[in-house]
Amino acid sequence: MGVNGVTEVTNNIATTYTSTVNSPVEDKKKDKEVEVKKEAAAVYEKSEENSSTSKVSSKETDRAKIIQQLKADDALRQQQLLDIVHKMMGKQAKTYGIANSENDEDSIWKFLAKGDFTVDAATKAQAQEDISENGYWGVKQTSERILDFAKALAGDDPEKLEKMRSAFEKGYKQAEKTWGGELPDISKQTFDAVMKGFDELTGKVET
Repeated sequence: MGVNGVTEVTNNIATTYTSTVNSPVEDKKKDKEVEVKKEAAAVYEKSEENSSTSKVSSKETDRAKIIQQLKADDALRQQQLLDIVHKMMGKQAKTYGIANSENDEDSIWKFLAKGDFTVDAATKAQAQEDISENGYWGVKQTSERILDFAKALAGDDPEKLEKMRSAFEKGYKQAEKTWGGELPDISKQTFDAVMKGFDELTGKVET
């Protein structure tokens, strides 16, 4: 065998050895690459899942904020009507007291006589006009203003209108408490007119 033959045989052996040795190494390398890719895919999927969860959580938070805001708005509207009724019924009662300041039967309104309070003829005449059937503080106009406020705050929603009715009742009771007892007949008539108006608005009775 010549030198070239020996060299060729040696090369063949070296190639075979290298192939044999490197094959598991290459396989391990490929396996490693596949594993890395799988891990990357898993991380990517997890990232997408977290993103989706984050979006759902964000939507739930936004929904909770909206619901909370709506409840706050609803409570504010009820409080607004309550305050309006409290003040309005109080002013109606005071006007009635002035118009009937000499009537002993209206003893509840003797508070008007406390201090240096006096009613001149012109003031009394104006008060009597204001509580007349078509007067500003009469039953008709006062009840209409209260119902108009309620409709403006609640719209045509029967459920919200019922909440406005409840706010009206609370406002009326507060007015009674402020003035020291039952309000005069004109206020009681106004109360009845408003309650009837709520019944009509919520469909409990026909208009």
